[in-house]
Amino acid sequence: MPSPRPAVTVRYSELLDAFEFVSFGVQVEHGAYIDLDTGSIYYVSAEIEMEEEVPDDLETSDRYLAVPHKNDLNLGRDLVLSFVDDEIPSEYDTVAGFFRKKGAYGRYKDFLEARRLLDRWYAFEARATERALRAWSQENNIELIDGPPLA
Repeated sequence: MPSPRPAVTVRYSELLDAFEFVSFGVQVEHGAYIDLDTGSIYYVSAEIEMEEEVPDDLETSDRYLAVPHKNDLNLGRDLVLSFVDDEIPSEYDTVAGFFRKKGAYGRYKDFLEARRLLDRWYAFEARATERALRAWSQENNIELIDGPPLA
């Protein structure tokens, strides 16, 4: 049995940027990959022409790990409904109804803004995202560091 690959070090803020890029569109629209040897992150997009050159084997080699989309980590609709259940349970059905059509997040944020809950939502979402990314990193043998970029 081959020995496991040693942990690769990635700056948390860089992982978060990659995660947000991947999660900006639908699941297959944007991608980001971590080089498990160097910790470098490569970006690809079906919609945006990227200036950065990427390795030819980016999507086929086990040397690269795809950064997850928010839906892969249950940070989409499920997180919204968890927040609503905690903060305004009487509005659960209303908010769940937003997700039956396009534009759900816009309606949801307008809904929260009218109730002065938007800042609480952003804080809740940031905490959940950090917990999920740190757990995902640990599962994938990625050591996250905080602070200035790696040289």
